Amino acid sequence: MAITDIAEYAHLTDADIEALGAELDALRREIEESRGEEDAKYIRRVIKSQRVAETAGRVFGLAAGMKGWKGKAAWAASAACLSYAKVIENNELGHNIMHGQWDWMNDPEIHSANWEWDSASDGKFWRHTHNYMHHKYTNVTDMDDDIGYGILRVTRDQPWEPYMLFNPVYNVILATGFQYGKAVQHLELMNAMKAMFNGGEQYANYDWPEFRRRLKIVLTKIGKQTAKDYVLFPAMAVPFTGARGYKKAASANYVANTVRDVWDHMTIFCGHFPDDAEKFTIEDIDNETLPEWYLRQMLGTANFEGSNALHFISGHLGRQIEHHLYPDLPSNRYNYLAARVQEICEKYDLPYNTGSIWRQYAESWRTIIKLSLPDKYLKATVDDAPETHSNKRFYDETGVTTVVKGEIDAEGNRRGLRSHVQELAASK
Repeated sequence: MAITDIAEYAHLTDADIEALGAELDALRREIEESRGEEDAKYIRRVIKSQRVAETAGRVFGLAAGMKGWKGKAAWAASAACLSYAKVIENNELGHNIMHGQWDWMNDPEIHSANWEWDSASDGKFWRHTHNYMHHKYTNVTDMDDDIGYGILRVTRDQPWEPYMLFNPVYNVILATGFQYGKAVQHLELMNAMKAMFNGGEQYANYDWPEFRRRLKIVLTKIGKQTAKDYVLFPAMAVPFTGARGYKKAASANYVANTVRDVWDHMTIFCGHFPDDAEKFTIEDIDNETLPEWYLRQMLGTANFEGSNALHFISGHLGRQIEHHLYPDLPSNRYNYLAARVQEICEKYDLPYNTGSIWRQYAESWRTIIKLSLPDKYLKATVDDAPETHSNKRFYDETGVTTVVKGEIDAEGNRRGLRSHVQELAASK
C-alpha cells in the first residue's frame, strides 16, 4: 500500500535528508537572487503572444461562417489561434501566475492574488485545492484530492467499489471537460453524495449551507465562461454571416476549449500517475520538515521529456518534479533546475522519474484501466505494483526490512533507493 516511512523507503539517514534539503534550499536561493529583467521580459512576451493569438482567433471567427474555402480556412484559423491562446493562458500563464511565480515583480496585473484565468474553474477555489491541499499534501492518501480527482481509482490504497468498473469512461469524460472537473473539485461532490444517500454518523453534521455557497460560486463562474465562449463572441459573427456564422464561431470555441482541456489533462496525469509516482500516508507527514517535504515531492511526481516548444505549451509542467519542489519560482527556469535536480538525485542515488510524454501518459492510462478491476484480478502485490509501492517492497520473507540507510559500497559509491529498485527489477 502507500509508503509509511519515507526515509526508510528512500534509504536515507536523517543527516542525508538534511543535507539534501540544504542543497535544494541553495538552489532556490540561486534562482531567487538571479531573477530580473530577462525573466520579466519573458512573461510579458508570453502574455503579448497569447493576447495576439486570442484576438486573431476572434477576428477569424467573424468570417468562419462564410461559404466555401474562405469560411473553412477562417474557421480552421480561428480554432487554431484560440486553441493556442487557451492552452498558453491555462498552463504557462494562469497556472503559473496563480502559483505566485511572478509576484516578485510587484506588477498587479500578473500578481497571484489578482489573476483570474480563462477557465470554468474559480481561481480562488483552485488556489486552495491545488496550491495548498495538493502541493502541501502531495499524493497523501485521504488528503490530496488530486489522487484520482475524487472519481478515479489510481492506487490500491483506494478500496475498490463497483462504480470503478467504469474508470476508463470517467477518465475520457474528465479529459474532454477537464476545466469543469477542476471547477467542481472544491465542492467535494463525493462527500456530498455520501452525506445525501448514505448518512451515518460521519456525515450527520454535513455543512450544507457551505456546500450551497460554494456551488453558487462554481455555477456563476461556469455561467460566465459559457456566456463568453458560446453566446457573446459567436453573436458578434451574426452581422457578418448570420446564424451560420454564430454556429461556426461557437464550434471553433468548442474545439479550442476541448484541445485545452485534453492537453491540460495529459500534462497533469503525466506528472502524477505514471509508474513509480509514489503515494504516502498522513501518519508519515505529521511532523514533516522542509527537507522531508522536498523528498516526498521528488518521490511522488514525474517528468516528461521533449523539445523547448513542448515544455512551453505544457506550462513547463513536463518538469513536474521541479515544479513541486519550487512551485513559486518562474517556470522559464525549470529546464535549468531540472539539470541541477538530476545531479542531486545522482548524488543521493535517488530515482528521477522521467520519460517521453507518450510513455508517461500510457502508463497513467494503464493504471486507470487496470485498477477499474477488483484487486483479486490483479497480479502484482499491493506493496510492489508499478503504480503502488510500500516499505514492504524492501522486506525479506520473514517480514524484516532489508533497507540499510546511507549505504556505501566497497568502491565508495552510494547505494540508495535507485540502485535497490534496479536490483529488484533485474531479479524479476
